[in-house]
This record gives sequence, C-alpha cells and structure tokens, in this order.
Amino acid sequence: MFPSFLIGLREGLEAALIVGILVAYLVRTDRKDRLTALWIGVAAAVGVSLVVGAILQFAVDNLGDEALAPFVGFTSLLTVALVTTMVFWMQRTARRMKSDLEGHLSQALAAGPVAILATAFFAVVREGIETALFLWSNVQATGGSTAALIGALLGIGAAVALGWVVYKQSVHIDLAKFFTITGVMLIVIAGGVLAYGLHELAEGGVIPTTATAFDITSWFDAEAWYGAILRGVFGFRPAPTVLEVAAWFAYVIPVTWLFLRGISAAPKKSLPNKVAAQ
Repeated sequence: MFPSFLIGLREGLEAALIVGILVAYLVRTDRKDRLTALWIGVAAAVGVSLVVGAILQFAVDNLGDEALAPFVGFTSLLTVALVTTMVFWMQRTARRMKSDLEGHLSQALAAGPVAILATAFFAVVREGIETALFLWSNVQATGGSTAALIGALLGIGAAVALGWVVYKQSVHIDLAKFFTITGVMLIVIAGGVLAYGLHELAEGGVIPTTATAFDITSWFDAEAWYGAILRGVFGFRPAPTVLEVAAWFAYVIPVTWLFLRGISAAPKKSLPNKVAAQ
C-alpha cells in the first residue's frame, strides 16, 4: 500500500500545484469567468489518465500468456524511462514552473476558452498518464492487490488536500524538501519496476535468462509484512536473477546520485511554497 500511496501523493501533488497556479492566476486577473473552461480541461485530463489505466488493465486481462510477459516488460521499462525523465524535469523546471504556466495561460486568455481548456488539459494530462503508468507497473511488480488501489486513492486524496492548503496559504510546506525526499523514493521504487520489467522480458524470451543471484525462498516469507514492504518498495524477490540485481543497483545508485547532485547545485528555494493570488 505504501508505494502506491507515495506515487499517488507525489504525482497528485504535482498536478494539484499546477491546477492551483492556473486557478490562482485567473482569480488574480479577475477572470473567474474562465474557470469553467479550465476545470473542463482538468477533468478531460483526468479522464484520459483513467482511460490509459483501463487500457493497460484490459490488455493484462485479455492478452495470451506468450504476449503478456513482453507487454508487461516493455511497459514497465517505458514507465521507468518516463518517471526518470519527469523527476529530473521537475528538478530543472520547478524554479520557473509558476511563471511558465502563467505565461501560457495569459496567452490562452487572449485566444479564448478553448485555448484555456487546452492549456489546462496539457498541463495536467502529462502528470495523469505518468501516474497511471507508474501505479499500474508498480501493482504488476508487487502482485496486485486491493490494498494497492486503496493506497493510490489515499495518496491522491492527500495530494488534493495538500494542494488546497497550499493554495489557501493555510500552512507552510517546504515543497523543495518534499519533492527531494519523494523524488529519491520514487527512484528506488522505479528500480524495482525496472528489475521486474527485465524479469518479465526474460520470462517472455525477449532477452536471455541469467543465473539466479541468490535464493532465500526456503526461509523468506514473501507474504509476511516484511516481504510485502520489501516487494512494494524495492521490488525485492527472494530468488532474483543476476540481471535483475545488477539492473537495480545500476539504475538506483547513479540516478539517485545525479538527482541529489542536481538538487545541491540548484539555487535555494527552487519551488514556491505558495501558489495563491495575493
């Protein structure tokens, strides 16, 4: 449940902050009459994200055994690539996210309500699709459960609540620290998704199968609480292959180092703690 909660919280808060910035700009510029178009764009983006998730699940339920493993494997690798890209994109663009969004919305106001709808849609749909892919891949990697879905919904709900209090300036949140910590945790979870994706590709015969790195299945209880945590956070399996272990370390260590190095090199207060109009 925790990994899906974290994914929902992190990705949901990014989307909530984007929406908050757009809404605040319309309120501040006395263009509340355009809020309807903005919310339609947001709703459309959420709808597209849900459709993406539904399509992925439909594929899992209907693909044959021979096609399923390669599909899940390639989709998992695509998810890791997207998550990695978005983590570094957020790191680089956070400092100017507010001004960029307001600039796009200012141009959209001059063009009309359809442009405002499109601005909101494209600003949110990227986060939504990434969330759908990451949640789906993580659920596949951990075996899937109702708890994972509940965790995702709780995370998204918490993100909406946090986005609201930031918009209302009801509480001070160190967003820079929040996105740094959750960014590292998402990288770790993505490492597990990567290892799982390679495992599925090997199972499907797409890539060669390597030797087992170690095997502790004789005493490791994968269904116990510690097994669920290790599987959910690290993608841990009690009998992984050499390729899976090597891929996990080869991804998590350098990507985490590059991410933290970029954070330390960036100017302080790279993320605004307030998005509401003054």
